[in-house]
Amino acid sequence: MIGLTVPLVLYNTLSRRKETFVPLNPEKVGMYVCGPTVYDRAHIGNARPVVVFDVLYRLLRRLYPDVTYVRNITDVDDKINAKAKDTGEAISAITARTTKLFHEDIAALNALPPTVEPRATAHITQMIALIEKLIANGHAYEAEGHVLFSVPSMPDYGKLSGRSQDEMIAGARVEIAPYKRDAADFVLWKPSTDDLPGWDSPWGRGRPGWHIECSAMSKEYLGPTFDIHGGGQDLVFPHHENEMAQSCCANSAPFARYWLHNGWLMVEGEKMSKSLGNFFTVRELLDQAPGEAIRLAMISTHYHQPFDWTAEGLKQARQTLDRLYLALRSTADIAIDEDEDALPLEILAALKDDLNTPLAISHLHEIATNLNKAVKDPKGSVEEQAKWKAALLAAGDLLGLLRQDPEDWFRWVPAGGAALSDEQVQSLVDQRLAARKNKDFAAADRLRKELTDNGVLLEDGAGGTTWRRS
Repeated sequence: MIGLTVPLVLYNTLSRRKETFVPLNPEKVGMYVCGPTVYDRAHIGNARPVVVFDVLYRLLRRLYPDVTYVRNITDVDDKINAKAKDTGEAISAITARTTKLFHEDIAALNALPPTVEPRATAHITQMIALIEKLIANGHAYEAEGHVLFSVPSMPDYGKLSGRSQDEMIAGARVEIAPYKRDAADFVLWKPSTDDLPGWDSPWGRGRPGWHIECSAMSKEYLGPTFDIHGGGQDLVFPHHENEMAQSCCANSAPFARYWLHNGWLMVEGEKMSKSLGNFFTVRELLDQAPGEAIRLAMISTHYHQPFDWTAEGLKQARQTLDRLYLALRSTADIAIDEDEDALPLEILAALKDDLNTPLAISHLHEIATNLNKAVKDPKGSVEEQAKWKAALLAAGDLLGLLRQDPEDWFRWVPAGGAALSDEQVQSLVDQRLAARKNKDFAAADRLRKELTDNGVLLEDGAGGTTWRRS
């Protein structure tokens, strides 16, 4: 019963250690994760936190009766403004189009939609109210149309990242402006010219700084203090550090209690960069491989560790899923009890240990092995096969895997299409079957080779011949 008795343990960036997760209210858990800035297609660096925190969301829903998962959309940002200027496309059109593309791409990775997906532009009123509180509390000041957070006003500023003030100033690449009282002070509100998005405020027409957006939206949906805040390692400083500072100072209350950050992403051992030619969008990868394979490749490394995206890793993920789907294909006619809780406790225990997805995946292999043994055992019962099939599907569901019909999985084709259509493949398979019946083994071998050369693998069994794309 280990899966039921072990507590959920998470690595908290704030304390720099693994801690037992104890929610503020076990009846209603809250999690906020920083979402995309919608000015271009999502790349694999954007996708990793989406997948990581989707696994956590699935686990939390398993453990608690009510989970509110908030993931924002940043639709007001200087990068969006720059994109509009470069392309001539309206800002509203850019954000609408790229948000739609983001949703399509991450849905292909089997990521569940969040409970709430607030847009920054719909929460300007809440941001202004939060800034007014900071000014009233002596933590912010107005200067030349800007409002800035006063870093020296918060004695323990820097406790999340653990950096000294000199390191923080260097790391933030701070703008040295004459209106700043301290070099580390950061912008909460800035003026907008007529050609930029802007809203009326007590400090004139302007727009919010990046950090205040998440503070306002998390408070709106989760309250001033909530359970989990997540994001990529690159957000620890300055974004999350500043979020925590302004939220604590405005609300006179603790902010997020557990901070989770996924590790850095590399590509073939190097930092991802357009100049190096190793920059990949999710869409580009989806044209090359099924979304489930991309997802499995990402969770094959522990979320807290650096992740090196490689072509070999993606290939191995596809091979792993081939094996798992083959086990499910072999039991396609075996019915399972959909109402029975079939999740193996080992899977649950692995994920409760700080989302140990590599260990959970190793248990998936064990379950598939047991299922295959039950199928091949002459004395094996239908009940035994049903038990392991249900276990494999339940474990896959918690990881966001094995959500397809096996036949659909094996018939996936890349964006460029396949040399042979499904109908052409089936025709060749039927011709080969006829040749074998006529004992024309030379023709049968020739047809098999033609299929193999076109990326189609055949499997002859007692129930006939099945095929799959490699």
